[in-house]
Amino acid sequence: MEGLGWLAAIIVGGIAGWLAEKFMNSNMGVIMNVILGIVGAIILNAILMAVVGTTLGGWIGQLIIGFIGACLLIWVARMFRRAA
Repeated sequence: MEGLGWLAAIIVGGIAGWLAEKFMNSNMGVIMNVILGIVGAIILNAILMAVVGTTLGGWIGQLIIGFIGACLLIWVARMFRRAA
């Protein structure tokens, strides 16, 4: 998460993962919410850097990116579960 410290990344990742959990109607724990939020933000930041050349900065920008990334990860996980 660009521009945030470790503690802030965990907090923002947790909030983003929790919001994604509620939005996607999935049932996960707190640790998984944090992981999804942080990993989702890392993946989406990398995609944005490759395509656009920049990413959203600050707490709000990273919260939005983490939320969208976590939603995408939940969606991908559901696709793999259905295929298996």
